[in-house]
Amino acid sequence: MDKLEVSKATADPWDSLKAFTAARIALGRAGTSVPLKASLAFKMAHAHARDAVFSSLNLDLLLEELEQFQLPVHLLHSLATDRQEYLQRPDLGRRLHSASAALLSEEGQTFADVAIVLADGLSATAVNTHAVPLLQILLPALQKAGFKVASLTVVEQARVAVADEIGELLGAKLSLVFIGERPGLSSPDSLGAYFTYAPKLGTTDEGRNCISNIRPEGLPYAFAAEKCLYLIKEALRRKLTGVALKDEMNLLES
Repeated sequence: MDKLEVSKATADPWDSLKAFTAARIALGRAGTSVPLKASLAFKMAHAHARDAVFSSLNLDLLLEELEQFQLPVHLLHSLATDRQEYLQRPDLGRRLHSASAALLSEEGQTFADVAIVLADGLSATAVNTHAVPLLQILLPALQKAGFKVASLTVVEQARVAVADEIGELLGAKLSLVFIGERPGLSSPDSLGAYFTYAPKLGTTDEGRNCISNIRPEGLPYAFAAEKCLYLIKEALRRKLTGVALKDEMNLLES
């Protein structure tokens, strides 16, 4: 009896391109399907992405680490009562709970240049991992440039637009929210930064600028902080953000 032939994975001629991207390319094939190793890796990545969506802020560690910046820190919550409601009702994640809004109202108008918000978004893992290392570079740069920074705020069950209400309550010229982005199958811990000049309730997305994929495997902390500082300077100088503010930072000189 002839021995049964075992199907082996056939190498992909584009294999060399894998050095330039984390995307799933050049996986090879086993018969008419992908190799078992690639199939299992995909399932693992999908599980990591799901875990990121349901991850929570490590509040004890995060609040302890934020003490190094010697700024007041407020822990806030959106109108979404839990993760399930947050995912089903994006609108609730865009507004502060009344108790959180009252807390900021008691502080009063700070007339700061920048209000920095840390929001869990769709990947609290990203905030837990990347927010403090990024702030360690950005905050000294902002202070060196002469900008006044408002109290730091940490918001649970939050969407990007929650920073509009926070910035308005604190009387800041610009709000900057660092938020966990929607997880991808190669990036469950991607951090995004959104800038809004003259933040107020009702601001829509065309009035913001965004820096995406902040993490060591994407946009490194130092470069992300430099780009944040550039956009903040330009936004405050020109008194605008959004589609009218273009990123013209010379990448070759950074």
